[in-house]
Amino acid sequence: MRTATTPDLKSVLIATGFVLTLAMGVRHGLGFWLQPISQTHHWTRETFSLAIAMQNLMWGVFGPFAGMAADRLGTAKVILVGAILYALGLVSMALIDQPTTFIAVTGILVGGALACTTFGAVTGIIGRTAPLEKRSWAFGLSSAASSFGQFVMMPVDQQLIQQAGWQNAFYILAVVLLLVMLPMAWKLREPVLERPTGPQQSMMEAIREAFSHRPFWLLLAGYFVCGFQLIFIGINLPAYLKDKGVNDPQVAVLALALIGLFNIFGSYGAGKLGGIFPKRYLLSGVYFLRSVVIGVFLLAPISILSIAIFSAAMGVLWLSTVPLTNGVIAGIFGVRYLSMLSGFVFFSHQLGSFLGACLGGYFYTKNANYDAVWVIVIGLGLFATLINLPINESAIERETVVLV
Repeated sequence: MRTATTPDLKSVLIATGFVLTLAMGVRHGLGFWLQPISQTHHWTRETFSLAIAMQNLMWGVFGPFAGMAADRLGTAKVILVGAILYALGLVSMALIDQPTTFIAVTGILVGGALACTTFGAVTGIIGRTAPLEKRSWAFGLSSAASSFGQFVMMPVDQQLIQQAGWQNAFYILAVVLLLVMLPMAWKLREPVLERPTGPQQSMMEAIREAFSHRPFWLLLAGYFVCGFQLIFIGINLPAYLKDKGVNDPQVAVLALALIGLFNIFGSYGAGKLGGIFPKRYLLSGVYFLRSVVIGVFLLAPISILSIAIFSAAMGVLWLSTVPLTNGVIAGIFGVRYLSMLSGFVFFSHQLGSFLGACLGGYFYTKNANYDAVWVIVIGLGLFATLINLPINESAIERETVVLV
């Protein structure tokens, strides 16, 4: 329930949209640094892959805590911390030439920054600001903003590396992050919700409730698969295309940019459809179609056309799981601790990302190809298809009234 002090949903979506656009846009472009960093420091691809894997793992580890802070202290403060960490992380990636230190710093600084500037941190304020009938749509629009960032930043990242050098590209992006995120954070004002009388659910009670609920575990498992698939493709696709004889780096830029472009429509469409159809069926459909698209891409001859079709199709499916998953969480548990619970589910996503990044580098180093990982990616997609079907989306019944 809302009062007259509820902030304007449009303002919240614009501010969080700018933050997500830049945070996710920079993050998705990190694959372009794999080869120049590895060549400069004489590292194998496994080193950079492990650094990205650690980054994704720490993103997940910090996610629940960033969500707790956003729910308790406000989203603006969390984003301010995240912007500073992000800038420090990019500068550190440019300066460090020791593999172990590079892996640790990339993981802690950039991973922590992403936890404070992406979905886990902003989901709560969006869910608490949007009316129930617009909540799924708002989540979809938020995901579309992050997708727009990927579309815009792919060519920017590539051009910065080519024109300014990979180290200077990091410095420039660090400055841009601060200039954009800090003003946007100040625009975010938490909605004041009417609190029912009587005992209120505590944070620990909300955690125990969620982890004792079977649908929450099914969402955890499905999101694990999502993380595995996206990080493997996002980080290794440029290198995979080069291994297949596609030596023009602009093709990889086109591929990742098309994923970002079509992800805008896929994320927004998933949010709209999530307000009409059961979200569990939509989630199952997304995972099934991912496996089909990847399988067809691997079997088809590599060409500019096949790469473009694959990228567009994957783009539609890329982050369409985000508004659907967050919508299920909000529908079952309410919005009071939405950022925190989304953070826990996202931690599972990042465990999948960690494993996907690690296996990508490991199998390439071992076999000089990615064939084994592609098979795992397809199999996990079919697994996620099945486990989302039995999710019960009904709101949980409690003895005391809490915010929904």
